[in-house]
Amino acid sequence: MSKYPLALQQLIASLKMLPGVGSKTAERFAFQLLTWQDEPLESFAEVIATLKTKIHTCPACNCLMDKEVCEFCDINKRDSSLLCIISSPKDAYAIEETHMYKGLYHVLGGLLSPLDGRTVERLNLPPLLQRISTLQIREVIVALDSTLEGDATALYLKEQLGKSAIPVSRLALGLPMGSPLEYVDGGTLSRALTGRHIF
Repeated sequence: MSKYPLALQQLIASLKMLPGVGSKTAERFAFQLLTWQDEPLESFAEVIATLKTKIHTCPACNCLMDKEVCEFCDINKRDSSLLCIISSPKDAYAIEETHMYKGLYHVLGGLLSPLDGRTVERLNLPPLLQRISTLQIREVIVALDSTLEGDATALYLKEQLGKSAIPVSRLALGLPMGSPLEYVDGGTLSRALTGRHIF
């Protein structure tokens, strides 16, 4: 069987970079895109090409934003005495869907995993500690994945934040072991927020 045209091979290779997309799925997506009319295809390409220029991270909380003011940092709409530590910007949206939390967020940008080269230096803790001091936080909520990496990161944060008198709580038990927050259903996540405990 002859190889696909080079441009199609390149498209398939690019699509395979997406999580959960294997060779067959990438081929199916690629051939589907070939059937699109020029206008929607060009629009789709523009959305991808301008994604990184239209969406950026908030310099304070590291959540995603596309406006001048970060919606997650607006102290006129949020409780600035609560700070929820999450590993990914996507986790903020999962928590927001529960309608149980109205405080601020701080995105770590990852979890500790020395085998993968993710050490404590990658957590960028100084800005977090500075925010806690400046905002006069009265409770820090650690909302990390229920995985070995999440548990290790939570324990490290407890040690670092335990030096202050601010209570540090973690989401209650009931979260499925090994599950990232983005895959936890809203009801379970809501109960975990409500039942959070000091650890």
